[in-house]
Amino acid sequence: MISFLVRRGLLLLLTLLIASMVVFALTQLLPGDVARLMLGREAQESALENLRQDLGLNDPVPLQYINWLTGFVSGDWGTSFTGGRAPIQPLVMERLGNSLWLAGLTLVLTIPLSILLGVVAGLRENTWIDSLISVLTLSVVGLPEFVTGLVLINVFALGFGWLPASSSPGGTFGETLRSLLLPSISAAFVMMAYVVRMTRAGVIDELKQPYVRTAVLKGLPQRKIIFKHVLRNALLPTITVIAISFGWLIGGLIVIENVFSYPGLGRLMFTAVERKDIPLMQAVVMVTIFFYALANLAADILYGLLNPRIRLE
Repeated sequence: MISFLVRRGLLLLLTLLIASMVVFALTQLLPGDVARLMLGREAQESALENLRQDLGLNDPVPLQYINWLTGFVSGDWGTSFTGGRAPIQPLVMERLGNSLWLAGLTLVLTIPLSILLGVVAGLRENTWIDSLISVLTLSVVGLPEFVTGLVLINVFALGFGWLPASSSPGGTFGETLRSLLLPSISAAFVMMAYVVRMTRAGVIDELKQPYVRTAVLKGLPQRKIIFKHVLRNALLPTITVIAISFGWLIGGLIVIENVFSYPGLGRLMFTAVERKDIPLMQAVVMVTIFFYALANLAADILYGLLNPRIRLE
């Protein structure tokens, strides 16, 4: 198991290194002069040149990348080009905490219900229950995120007045959960169909395996067959979907966070792109990629726990 974790950890580091190269290269290709963007169109050339020198923009690109990477690893993420040259790391970490709150509640709402619906649909393949679950989940995921968000706001915030229209973590634990409920439900709608469909497919495939027929012939109870044997293998593809979705929940909820005015990483990324704040863009993207890689590492570990043969391979 230790060698398994070491291999996966090294693969994670390699993934982050390659991702950092891609992110830095793409930001270098963006049009515009950073110094002129910061000082304005009326700035004198001497002031622009001094700022480029201070920021290291005149250095060769490989040296710029090394300086940026070493600074990022050591915790020096630089300063934002806009917003009064504020340090980037505290801003990103604050927004990351908010995104983790939202992602955690979304997963709590999504995973148990989606797995339950997927198992029921798989056990009742080609029945009206299976068809109903498929139609409902696919109908929900087909709606754009801003549509579901606005519907939830109009019904539960403006209509009944049960929940706030805008969301922000803070206050007591109960107040925070109440504030996060609507955006979490909106994000859960997007995730649910994928998790349900993957769980359903895994259950159907496992029920056709010879070991299930053997267990039935031995007279084992159906509940024991499902929960001890079938789900152990059927949930492997579902784990991958959940891991990918976790990365999306951390940095990809741009639409949902804007609809609910939620201060998360996705909304911060939108602001950075809008203002062409390259250092802030780089930091947000790298943090998001890190959580994508971390979620996939967690999925690999769960794979190894559920199926020991994976550790040997």
